[in-house]
Amino acid sequence: MEDSAAVAGLLWDEWLPVGVRRLIAEVLPEGEADGRKLAVWLAGVHDIGKATPAFACQVDQLADVMRAQGLEMRSRQAMGPDRRLAPHGLAGQVLLGEWLQERHGWAARQTGQFTVAVGGHHGVPPENGQIKALYDHEELLRTPGRSGGVWRQVQTELLDACADVFGVRGKLQSWQTVKLPQPVQVLLTALVIVSDWIASNPDLFPYFPEAGSRDGEERLAAAWRGLDLPPAWRAVEPAGDAQELFASRFGLPAGAKARPVQEAAVGLAREMDAPGLMVIEAPMGEGKTEAALAVAEVFAARSGAGGVFFALPTMATGNAMFPRLLEWLKRLPGEGGGRHSVHLAHSKAALNEDFAGLLAGGGRVAAVDVDADVPGPGGLREGAAGAELVAHAWLRGRKKAMLASFVAGTVDQLLFAGLKSRHLALRHLAVAGKVVVIDEAHAYDTYMSVYLDRVLTWLGAYRVPVVVLSATLPAGRRRQLVEAYAGVCGGSAESAPDEVVYPLLTAVVPGGSPVVRCPAASARSTDVRVERLADGPDVLADRLERELVDGGCVLVVRNTVKRVLETARVLRERFGEQDVTVAHSCFVDVDRAAKDSDLLRRFGPPDKATGRPAGRHIVVASQVAEQSLDVDFDLLVSDLCPVDLLLQRMGRLHRHQRGEGQAERPARLRTARCLLTGADWEAPVPVPVRGSVAVYGAYALLRSAAVLLPHLEGGPRRPVRLPADISPLVQGAYGDTPVMLEGWASALEEARERFERHRADQEERAAVFRLGEVGRAGRPLFGWVAAGVGDADDTRAGRAQVRDSRESLEVVVVQRRADGTLATLPWLGADTRGRERGGLELPQEQTPGSFTARVAASCGLRLPIQFSYAETMDRAIGELEGLYVRAWQGKDSPWLSDQLILALDEDCQTQLAGFVLHYSPLDGLEVTRV
Repeated sequence: MEDSAAVAGLLWDEWLPVGVRRLIAEVLPEGEADGRKLAVWLAGVHDIGKATPAFACQVDQLADVMRAQGLEMRSRQAMGPDRRLAPHGLAGQVLLGEWLQERHGWAARQTGQFTVAVGGHHGVPPENGQIKALYDHEELLRTPGRSGGVWRQVQTELLDACADVFGVRGKLQSWQTVKLPQPVQVLLTALVIVSDWIASNPDLFPYFPEAGSRDGEERLAAAWRGLDLPPAWRAVEPAGDAQELFASRFGLPAGAKARPVQEAAVGLAREMDAPGLMVIEAPMGEGKTEAALAVAEVFAARSGAGGVFFALPTMATGNAMFPRLLEWLKRLPGEGGGRHSVHLAHSKAALNEDFAGLLAGGGRVAAVDVDADVPGPGGLREGAAGAELVAHAWLRGRKKAMLASFVAGTVDQLLFAGLKSRHLALRHLAVAGKVVVIDEAHAYDTYMSVYLDRVLTWLGAYRVPVVVLSATLPAGRRRQLVEAYAGVCGGSAESAPDEVVYPLLTAVVPGGSPVVRCPAASARSTDVRVERLADGPDVLADRLERELVDGGCVLVVRNTVKRVLETARVLRERFGEQDVTVAHSCFVDVDRAAKDSDLLRRFGPPDKATGRPAGRHIVVASQVAEQSLDVDFDLLVSDLCPVDLLLQRMGRLHRHQRGEGQAERPARLRTARCLLTGADWEAPVPVPVRGSVAVYGAYALLRSAAVLLPHLEGGPRRPVRLPADISPLVQGAYGDTPVMLEGWASALEEARERFERHRADQEERAAVFRLGEVGRAGRPLFGWVAAGVGDADDTRAGRAQVRDSRESLEVVVVQRRADGTLATLPWLGADTRGRERGGLELPQEQTPGSFTARVAASCGLRLPIQFSYAETMDRAIGELEGLYVRAWQGKDSPWLSDQLILALDEDCQTQLAGFVLHYSPLDGLEVTRV
């Protein structure tokens, strides 16, 4: 009890962000002093439920000693299954509530809002039915009868002592009238959990101290030094104008100016009455990321946020953001070289080189707690004194990673905060103490949006500052985001914008009305001529032969991997293998990362691209080219897709100005052009190819085609002007205005009905495990995550809970040689330190070395959708489990333990669940039926 309470006090003083402390303190009579006492007291009493027969009977030898002192109890066997009715968290909640009523005159309805922090400290607040069932079995709590026997005496003495030692006896009367908001109940519960986990770590608080052991203060000080948690970030509001801020934080080259959107965003953040939600809508390449970080710095200083979480749509975009976040952190003003905890939050973060480089400086204790897993790869490490940025060891557990101060990761980590799951309070504590940045907000479908909107409602209740970024956000979706956060519907804006105003800033505080700003557009603009192109790889090859007669670089974006590979095969026959590059999602992780690096090296910004092809080159890619890659092409060919995504693809066209000494674009390609294919354009209503319909649905594709018609019709076509046409096109495709085109009505109505049914189905299915609304102040969190999913984590099954996607199979790809030995893939080459990775033998009779195992794990691959159907998945898992290497399991092999291993033969082929799988570093995975 003393250890947990003492830890809670230190967490409050040194680790908890100012904004979180403020939220708890403001509802209590004496503010922060009361807030600290309440947190310490709840942490101190959280295990009072262990002073019960149901808990104490577990070890006969110890129970006999207690019986000898009058603490009557039946044996564990005699209690039988009834013991499950009294988990010690629930028992503690009941005992504390009774004590408040009987000793301090509290009303029964008032106690739950305080005691639920005790009842929920193992991750799930009790339900009302559980509380009632326990009262029906008094023998589990104490000796039955009016007096309660010695048990009641002991429980009362312990709780009385806690009230005195932790200084709350004089507070309990004034707290009777307090109504704790549900967000405050969540935060207190989370703080109790963290205190419990730290105090229960025997590395920090040994069960049997050495002879002549330290007193309590020395014991606590030694434990806190051993834990070595970096303190919360204390942001200082940046002085000076926006130009000075951007120059100092992002290293603008001499003469470079902050863009109008960036200046306006910082100005609006400073004008707001309080930090809140800001939606930044601006074109691709306008520096929205930098604007978000600058706004986050202002918001953090004013709100007391202790960090930043940057949420991105995919692992690839998360990986791309992480080094940018680190660079920004290194430029932040700090006091005395203070340390910050950082984390990359997705399931394959440990394979990221930038993140792995921080692991060696990550604190001094193992990442172990009483409820969590063993440490991740690398285990216990020594901390580097004075390190500025550390991936702290104790914060690497899967339930604690988001508690780091600065996090980049997939949006799933944020959506999990809206999923009823075990230890949800920890996720809420993690985001409640940060500024949250949500990138690519247009990329989330209805299913994900159901969770995102509910999370925004809770973030508004926590007064968490949020920055939402998008180049192509429909107006209706913007309103939903603003209303979810503000907690009000239909608020009138200070100056309601025309739906096609762009760029656009929208800001709102919880409970307020939105304020808008319309910053000037950047001087940069591009006119893109859009032309229909008949579908078919041979048609495309013929056209590209004419377009590339003088050279040039083309990006071809297909909507499915199958179409990528079919197209690449034909183009290679026509242009040669060396002039065609393939990029899609079905590459092993290390090859996918190498692909991205190669594309940036050849087609990236002029100051970074060192290998741009002098002649012609064609990149055939899937949607991986839409986001995160800062690449520049002379010509774009795209399958018909939703217009917002097409605009993202256009953002890769003529993206950069060629610098001095760099070759100009070929004469034929100096006008930006997009050839739009992937549909039968000769039909009365365009007919998209089947694969595109399967991915996006017919309605979104037809609405996209409809708004593009003015740019596609014969005669003098009007180009798509970027950025001026972005908002009109997006609002036209997603707005409520019907499409009035002759002959289209029937096809559009049929597609719309299918779309509406699908959207309603997504909303209904997502709502099953979605967290409820924020309840009224004073209402206990009983049943808060009832009927939830259990544990939620960043596994393939966990991600499927917040995304409308089938559970996918992930494998580690190795090669089986002719002699039966297993090895890493042969083409991997050397790592950044010159160590060879390809063809390393993977012993099957013993645990592979750490480096070899990590190389193998870096060849993870998510199998395509064919393997996501239940029958095929079950068959595939059964076949994959046939290769079970016992020596690779357990904590001695953290990289490969519990992984499904896919072994390719020497021709890089294998069969799985009725399919032939072939893999190559050029084309990735190809799947065909046997």
